Amino acid sequence: MPAFTYDQWLIILLIFLLGLVIGMFLMAGGKWKNRYRDEVAKRKEVEAENVKLRKDLAEFESLRHAAARDEIRRRDETPGPL
Repeated sequence: MPAFTYDQWLIILLIFLLGLVIGMFLMAGGKWKNRYRDEVAKRKEVEAENVKLRKDLAEFESLRHAAARDEIRRRDETPGPL
């Protein structure tokens, strides 16, 4: 495969710079700030929900273990058939 010439490198560089300029025009204004703030707010809501769900899970696990221990205790206390 032949190596790139200087003209080809220049065309690639100009296309890259054109992409940067177009990207800056598209992201100009306050739209990106609003999107960023919305994303941060959503992330905080999701993290808060995760904390709540973990707390609920820990509570349910402790209740499940307590119920299992209670069931074992009941089985041990009841006399078997004679």
